[in-house]
Amino acid sequence: MTDSNKSSFIFKLIPVMLAFFAMGFVDMTGIVSNYVQKDFNLSHTMAGLLPSMVFFWFLVFSVPTGILMNKIGRRKTVLISLAVTLIALILPFVHYNLAFMLVALSLLGIGNTLMQVSLNPLVSNIVSGDKLASFMTFGQFVKAIASFIAPIIAAWAALRFDNWKLLFPIFALEGLLALIALAKTEVKETQSVSKNSGFRECFALLGERTVLLFFIGIICHVGIDVGTNLTAPKILIERLGWDLTAASAGASVYFLFRTIGCFAGSFLLAKINNGVIFAVSVLLILAACLGLLAAPSKALIYLCVAMIGLGNANIFPIIFSRAILSAPGKQNEVSGLMIMGLVGGMIFPPIMGAASDLFASQSAAAAVLALGAAYLLFVIKLTFKKE
Repeated sequence: MTDSNKSSFIFKLIPVMLAFFAMGFVDMTGIVSNYVQKDFNLSHTMAGLLPSMVFFWFLVFSVPTGILMNKIGRRKTVLISLAVTLIALILPFVHYNLAFMLVALSLLGIGNTLMQVSLNPLVSNIVSGDKLASFMTFGQFVKAIASFIAPIIAAWAALRFDNWKLLFPIFALEGLLALIALAKTEVKETQSVSKNSGFRECFALLGERTVLLFFIGIICHVGIDVGTNLTAPKILIERLGWDLTAASAGASVYFLFRTIGCFAGSFLLAKINNGVIFAVSVLLILAACLGLLAAPSKALIYLCVAMIGLGNANIFPIIFSRAILSAPGKQNEVSGLMIMGLVGGMIFPPIMGAASDLFASQSAAAAVLALGAAYLLFVIKLTFKKE
């Protein structure tokens, strides 16, 4: 790569990575749900439904977004997603009540759906296919930074200003920067050979066994991600008697180690067979979820949460890159289907909340996480492909 090409590559990559950071805003759903539960005195079951206001839209808009990309392009779709996300971040700070929070969470979900579907394929227009998983993982690393600092910012704002909601305008400023930077950046996009494809053609791809198994794998991955973010603080509260501000450290531990895992994965995925990394990651998650069933101390709870974060870090980029590379010419459609799998963030929390209320224990929620990890064992074989 010449110096001029390298410079052009970097200038294109920076706005995309700023957008990946904005993509991480969706991961504040767990800690936001915990604060909203406290502020409005909601049950675990009702609090578990709050993330559904975000992740429901992945079910509704993922495939239509893939079709939209075929018409207006990936970059323009990302720009729309950033605009919707900004509106979502402004609403709770303008007026804070349960109705406004539900609207804001819904808009956050819609914006993130548009972003997840369009931003990941946009990377493939900048990075060659054989390095796609590695650079997607680097994007997930940048995204994980936002996920990691969200609970920290909320706790700092609560302690320093007695207003955890300062999290929203702080993130809104970065989202605005990402919007401006990407608007000024041109990216040459490859045209989809299925430009006129519709819903039938998209959903027909689920008839292919590989695509279907990867789709369910994404559901479980995101369910584990959101579920751990939501449940780790509750386990600390239940077993150690901590208050919510202190217990939010549990979510930070998860995102810290997921960030570390993403950073390591951005290098390892370029050197080691993806299947090996995927298998190790799944076994790490499963062992940690089983450990959370009865971990009695802060050290053991933190260890299990850290193991889940480390293991879950590279699941998404491996599955996503394998899925879109398995269907040349239908990358936009496959991207839409894979991102629709983020509906796992809607499916898992209510089940976990209901299980916790039913058994009066967060161990029941951890058992639901373990079931999701167990499914990923079936996906391991599909990730062992030649690089």
